[in-house]
Parts: sequence; structure tokens; C-alpha cells
Amino acid sequence: MNRFFTCCIFLLTCSYSSAQKKNASFQYHIRKAISPVKIDGIGGERAWKEAQVATDFYMVLPMDTSSAGVRTDVSMTYDEDNVYLLAVCYNPADTRLMVESLRRDFSFSKNDNFLVFIDPFEDQTTGFAFGANAYGAQWDGTMYEGSKVDLNWDNKWVSAVKNDADKWVLEAAIPFKTIRYKKDARQWGINFSRNDLKTTEKSSWTPVPRQFPTAALAYTGTLVWDEPPPAPRSNISVIPYVLGGLSKNYVTGNKVVWDKNMGGDVKVSLGPSLNLDLTYRPDFSQVEVDKQVTNLSRFELFFPERRQFFLENGDLFANFGYADIRPFFSRRIGLGVPINFGARLSGKLDKNTRIGVMDMQTAKVEETGLPLQNFAVVSLQRKVFKRSNIGVLYIDKAAINYHPNSTVDTSADKPGYSTYNRNLGIEYNLASSDNVWTGKAMVLKSFQPGTGKDDWIQAAHLQHSSRHWLLLGQFQHVGRDYTAEVGYVPRRGYFKLNPSVTYYFFPKGGNVLTHGPQFNSNLYFNNTFGKTDYSNILSYLFTFRSKSTLNIVAQNDYVQLLNPFDPTNLGKDSLAAGSKHNWNTVGFDYVSAPQHLFTYTANMRYGGYYANGHLFTAGGDVGYRFQPYVNITMSASYNQLRLPQPWGKQNFLLVGPRIDITFTNTLFFTTYVQYNEQQENLNVNARFQWRYKPASDLFLVYTDNYYPGPFAVKTRAFVLKFNYWWNL
Repeated sequence: MNRFFTCCIFLLTCSYSSAQKKNASFQYHIRKAISPVKIDGIGGERAWKEAQVATDFYMVLPMDTSSAGVRTDVSMTYDEDNVYLLAVCYNPADTRLMVESLRRDFSFSKNDNFLVFIDPFEDQTTGFAFGANAYGAQWDGTMYEGSKVDLNWDNKWVSAVKNDADKWVLEAAIPFKTIRYKKDARQWGINFSRNDLKTTEKSSWTPVPRQFPTAALAYTGTLVWDEPPPAPRSNISVIPYVLGGLSKNYVTGNKVVWDKNMGGDVKVSLGPSLNLDLTYRPDFSQVEVDKQVTNLSRFELFFPERRQFFLENGDLFANFGYADIRPFFSRRIGLGVPINFGARLSGKLDKNTRIGVMDMQTAKVEETGLPLQNFAVVSLQRKVFKRSNIGVLYIDKAAINYHPNSTVDTSADKPGYSTYNRNLGIEYNLASSDNVWTGKAMVLKSFQPGTGKDDWIQAAHLQHSSRHWLLLGQFQHVGRDYTAEVGYVPRRGYFKLNPSVTYYFFPKGGNVLTHGPQFNSNLYFNNTFGKTDYSNILSYLFTFRSKSTLNIVAQNDYVQLLNPFDPTNLGKDSLAAGSKHNWNTVGFDYVSAPQHLFTYTANMRYGGYYANGHLFTAGGDVGYRFQPYVNITMSASYNQLRLPQPWGKQNFLLVGPRIDITFTNTLFFTTYVQYNEQQENLNVNARFQWRYKPASDLFLVYTDNYYPGPFAVKTRAFVLKFNYWWNL
């Protein structure tokens, strides 16, 4: 295995290209505005009449071999405070606009929209994205890893959309202080993207191969300034909040608890591309509840982070590793315990170096004996070659003034806690200049008192993406003593191999756009290379010209249990450690065309299960939108287990209706109901949001939890929260 890992590192190091950026010849020359610009979606000012027009877009989907069928014209200009954008999106005759809602940061694939991707440092790795759908809902985020967009970034900018019979027009003003860029730079990377659901066409200003998103910074053109943009200025924002609410636990019979709190954040620009974020007593009561799932897994489930403070520039911390090897997982911080304060420094030190430093402190909990805890994280990334980088991550979780051997800090009815847990890792991320080759190689080590020496992780993968082939090879080794108390590593003490092969056919006509097979295998071994698990999946994917998809799946699983396991996760008897189980499964997944008002997904699996049992799973979503104001979705899943005694027959139903009402693009109401039969819980969450000024909000949140039978309240809470974004 050491030879295999060394070979992976060699391939990752050598598989790069130093070629010039693919679309460097596509240039947009931006000139200073000769007149004031009013953001009204009309674009009648003299400044627009004198600006260069970017047109003649290229089709990306359904095929990337021709010019776009729908016309899009884009102009840009600027003054001392803002960079302005005007996008004129022409409509095909006898069609109507398709949008999901007026909610900010909408789903790209479910809306007619226009987006701009900006790479101010021309590093083809990081940048900013802005845009709107055809009814004016804004979409913005920071870019990382060359093509990914973090939509949790939220900042001040203004836009307006006007609809005409033959076109819709987006006009936007993006303040220079909202984005980060290098002083005196005369060239930025840039690309424009349009999604038109009416014709199922995605297009961009520069040609982008269909296997890549239009957000791929490797395929941006060049924004050429007539003079350097205004020098970056200092920028300080204060975002205080006040909160009031009440809650009651009906299970314990406690009295109503009146909650009042205040705190806030401070954002300080320390340079053209470096930010300092400070937070005091942060509150996340307005964050949307997690989408529940029926848990039939042997391992801990993963739920994504939703708290704003941890999400901005989160890739510097959270993207180290893999989905099942995350040395840092921010949901470990403040889990059921208040956060006292925190600070985060993130951004670019120069064109090639990014830094992320975070320090958070959580409160002491007397009831459980949990001490004050401090979480420190340091991340560094250094660009190498054309688009690759080397990253280093250090994590330090430490208990403050905690002495586990003293009678003061421990007792029979209180659990013990570790004094510290540390992780140190390094990884190399490959991204070739044309994005065809990507990969990673990483090493991690944990440090904590009282554990063995097998506390290392080594992992690597290499992926090749071309028009017809998607090839992946991955290797992982996680030591049995490796510990990441601030991470998500659900399984330890194993070797894993993951080969995957996909091939795409492109018919010349008909309703099928592409189709092809995929084989994916996950092979697990113990530390002596004895086989413990495998999952072999053979599937065939059809993608239709309407954008609907059908995936047919056949799967073979083998498990040798390393620990006792209850296959129902209901706390009943467990299968014995060492017992062996093997079964086959068949099924399908279907996603309907997104451009229709009525949309749906459906999935089904049927096959064997543990202890020679059977498992039938069916689920999906049904949605209807009264665009652009109301979006109704019903999600459901059903699991039917047939097992020998003592488990017997078990049926688990999970139902989750959701209603989204967007009165305007600043006034929203969401109601989410989830009934989970496995957990015997009915959850109701209703949230009202009024964005009364850019980045400033008023929230009303109501939450209930019930026993479904007999119907009775478990907990109930109501929160009113007000925050204001104040620029100094």
C-alpha cells in the first residue's frame, strides 16, 4: 500500500499542465462610465451606449459544439464606487419565463437566470459570483476550488430586473468594497453564464466543455480595465442583533423559559483581500432545521453546517480531506452549548497564498460538567503550478481549567472529557489547467493523551474527466487510534479502495441527450488486509433533452460486522460482531424536467438485507410552483424491513411537506413539517424573514415537536430576532 500511495503522489505531482489559460483571447474592455448609472433594469444611460457589448455566447448544454440559440448581450462599466453590469437576455418567441421563487440564492437548474463569475486575482481558483433570476431574485457567493460557489456568503450589492415581451434585463451595481482584488491590477478573469429553461439551454460568453460547469474559472475570459480600478479602501461593518423568545419543555414539565439575548459580529477589511471577522455571543436561532432521514446506517450520519459564521470562507477549513474524512467539522463547535465569542481571519496574503485562522470559545455547562472549551484552527494554502495548491491544516481543541483527576471536575454522575485533541495534516490538490485532471493526496495525524500509535491517515485520489470518460481511483487508510474530536470521521481502522468508471454515449438525435454505464466499487479491508466490506454498484444513466434523468441501479453488498449492530436502529437486540451478511439490490432514480411547474423525483430499491432479511425503500418529492410567489413540495420516504425475530417486520415512514412563500424578493415565509416514524417525532418549523435593508433582517421563528401518537407536545419555542448591517 505504501507503494500505491507513493505512486498516487507521483501522478498527482506530474499530471499538470503549464499551458496558458484556455480562453485568454476572449477580452472584455471595461471603460469608466461617462454618465451616472441608475439601477432600474432599463439601461438607457449614455454610459451603456458607449460600453462594449459581449455577445455571441457559446452553447454549453445540451451540447457544446455550436453557438447559443438564445441571444444574450452583456455590458460593463464602473465609477469610483461600483462596477456595473447590464445583461439583456432575449426570449424565444411564444415562451414564458421560468423561475422557482423570489428567494435569494435560488437553485441554478430550476430558474431562468444570468450569472457573472469574477476572478480578480486571475488565479483560476478563487473569486466571486453574482447574478439574478428572471424575476429579480439575487444570487451571490464566493468561489473556491476553481468552480465551486459558496452561496452562504452574503454581502451588499443592488440589482433590478425588468421584464419585456421579448427579453428580460438585469442591471446591477457591485460596490468595490464588497469584493477583494489586487491593487493596480489591470486584468481580471471573467465569464458570463445564462440558463434558459424554456429551451433547456445553458450558455456562456467563452466556450466551456459540457462536462464542466460554466463557473469553471479555468475557462474564463479576460476583463481588461482602461485604468486600474480604484484602490481598495478600508471597510468595517458592525452587525448587531437583539433577540427575544420563549420556550417550554412539556416532557420535563419545566416552566416557560423567557430568552433574551444580544450580540453581534464585526467585519474588518485588513487589506485588499484579507478579512477579520469577530463574533460575540452569536445566535443561530433563525437557521433552517435539518432535513431528517431514516437512519439504517451503522455509522454516524452527516448533517451539513448551516450557521452563517462558519460558512463564509468555509472551504479553507471544511474542505480539507474527503466526505468521510473531515478533520474539521464546524458543527462540533457549539453543539448544545452556547458560544461565548470567536474570531476568524481569512483571505489572501498574496496572489498565491490563502490563510484561514479561527478561534472559538464555548461556555461551561454545570449540569454535565462540560468545561470551557477552546477551538483553534489554522489553514494555509499555497498555489503551485498553474492551478494546484498545497494546504496545511492544524486543529487544537482544548479544555480550559479542567482537571479530570480532581473531585471538583469529575463525579459519578458526570461524564469525563478529554483535556485536548489535536490534528495536523498536509494535502496536495491537483487541478490541471484545463480541469481534465483533478486529484488529491493527503496525510493526517492526531495527538491526544492515552491512545496508541496507529493514529495516522493517508489518502489519495486521481480523476480524469473528458467528454466520454469519467475515471476515478481512490485509496484511504484510517488508523484505528486516529481521533478527530472536531471532525467527522465515522469509521476507523480500515483500508479502502474506490475505483469508478463512467462512459457517456451521445446520440445524434432523439429524446435522449446522453446515456452510459457507470461501475463504482467500495472495498474495505482491516489492518491485516482482511476483507470486511464491499459494495459494487452497476448503473446506467439516461439524460434526456428535456433535462430529466433516469438511473437504473444494480448493487451487491457484503458486510462482516466489526461490532454488534441493530439493523433497525431501534435499540433492540443486535447482530453479533463477526457475523457475515451478503445481499443484492435493484432499483432506479428518476428526476423530472425542471422547467415544468409540476416537478417530481422518484426512487426505489428492493433487495436483501442483514440476517437474510429484505428491505424495500421508496421515496421522492412532488412539487408545484405558482411562480414566482409560492412553491409547495412534499417529500416522503418509506422503508419496509422484513427480518427474523426479534426484529420482525418494521415499517418506517418519513413525510416532509414544505411551503415556501416569497411575497417579494425581500419578504419570505417558510413552513416545514417533518413526521419521522422511526424517531416517533413530528416537527413543525415556521420562519418569517423580512430583509428590510440589504443584509439586514427581521426573523420570526416558531418550532414545535410532538409525539405523533398519542398526539402530545414535546417542546415548543418562539423567537423574534432583529439584526442590522451597519457600515462604518
